[in-house]
Amino acid sequence: MTQEQLLEGQVLLINKPLKWTSFDVISKLRKIFKIKKIGHAGTLDPLATGLLIVCTGKFTKKINEYMGMEKEYTGTITLGATTPTYDLESEPENFTTVTGLTEEDIRSATLPFTGPILQTPPAHSAIKMGGKRVYELARMGQEVKMQPRPVTISVFEITRIALPEVDFRVVCSTGTYIRSLANDYGAALGVGGYLSALCRTRIGPFLSEDAKEVVEWKEVMGKEPDQK
Repeated sequence: MTQEQLLEGQVLLINKPLKWTSFDVISKLRKIFKIKKIGHAGTLDPLATGLLIVCTGKFTKKINEYMGMEKEYTGTITLGATTPTYDLESEPENFTTVTGLTEEDIRSATLPFTGPILQTPPAHSAIKMGGKRVYELARMGQEVKMQPRPVTISVFEITRIALPEVDFRVVCSTGTYIRSLANDYGAALGVGGYLSALCRTRIGPFLSEDAKEVVEWKEVMGKEPDQK
């Protein structure tokens, strides 16, 4: 792929590394490609991995179209505790026992979260309120009251049970927070829960197995990206 092709417009499938922000990916690709017109179609949290769609040139106009596509995730929910951020960005607390949970309990608790539901986003999220990101307000100690939003979860299945961990697969609409789903699912079981691993495996027809690592672009463009 040439720089001219990138300037004209391309859709790139990137596998976001653990602990990188989505902006980190864009920043490093911008240096590799030496182009300014580049953006991603849907943020992944730093502790999530998997598919990130990156658009360059004229295809940046299609970012909202890609953001609106159905998404699929796999990951792990750890039961028996909660965290303020609903994931491992903060320390687990409120520990409880999970020994009384049965397989039927764990599987049937997914049912109320399947279909059109109202979901409350995390207080530690990038949603703007009063001109600021709500996570900035939360970190300053300000109380943040989030309003429920309609989302659709087409599939919420448990794929492995090894308490206190349960693995899952979720297919959902845009705007769904898997962190909130983990927190709400743990609350429904009466033991609490938080998201301990997450990978985005699909966006619409685009699959993570077709994505390239950021470092692979050094072979394509002949540039070595800075290490995070």
